[in-house]
Amino acid sequence: MNKTRTLALLAAALLLPALARAQEAAPTLQEDPRAARFRDVERGFFVGFEAGYLGLLDTPVADPAAYPGAGTSGGAAGGVLVGINAGIEIGPRIALSLFALGGNQKADSSYGAFGVFAGGADLRVAFLALRDKNGDSRFLVYAHARGGYALSTPEGLFGTNDIFVGGGPGIEYFTRLRHFSIGIAADYVRFIDAGANGYAVYPTVRYSF
Repeated sequence: MNKTRTLALLAAALLLPALARAQEAAPTLQEDPRAARFRDVERGFFVGFEAGYLGLLDTPVADPAAYPGAGTSGGAAGGVLVGINAGIEIGPRIALSLFALGGNQKADSSYGAFGVFAGGADLRVAFLALRDKNGDSRFLVYAHARGGYALSTPEGLFGTNDIFVGGGPGIEYFTRLRHFSIGIAADYVRFIDAGANGYAVYPTVRYSF
């Protein structure tokens, strides 16, 4: 019995170094070229959603004869702003998109409430891009400008047909969910024909394909 155990131990002692050398000599497995590869941050076509607050500093009356009780102005107004956009990124710093937005505004009691709707084009340029440890531009500080056509209801109160322009700074962070980014923007806005200035502050969410 002792002889058998001694032979077994001797065989193990001789085989272990040989097995170790074989393991070291084994070739490294190559990465399968057919395996799918994913980027940490997706860029390209995107759709986005924004929702926040729209404030107007003045609310002139477009047709005083139709709304004699409104006087010449309803003063400042404010309400919820909701918008959508879709576009394409041109590199990590420039984005072009089309947008549509709508807001409900409430001025003083004699003026009442009204709705504004606008659609047009938006250009965004990031002037600061912070990279993560993998070299991806994940946090952006940008400025954007947008403009287009606007409508308001009821007709003749705040206006009817108008030109809308706006723009300002914003920040955006590309999350670890590589298709999604979140951010916040603060804009100066103006309805040109109505002669009304205002501001908008709104968080943003985007999905990139």
